[in-house]
Amino acid sequence: MDQNEKPNKETLEQWHRDPANWRFGIFYFNPADKRIFPPKKLRAFGWTVNFANPLSVLAILGIILLVVAIQTFVFKD
Repeated sequence: MDQNEKPNKETLEQWHRDPANWRFGIFYFNPADKRIFPPKKLRAFGWTVNFANPLSVLAILGIILLVVAIQTFVFKD
């Protein structure tokens, strides 16, 4: 598959089912998958983070910083 080519549904499903892409069974880590938030192992539970994608790690850090900032500045005594 070409670097710029989007993977088809079959490829995405194959990546999702592959146990090698799940660290400790819960952390998704697949450098070939460029999605930031792929579905969780049990899709009914929403999305997870692709820890192999640096943008997803930055997105999680940004969300954490946003929550801390809101708690610090909005909900202060």
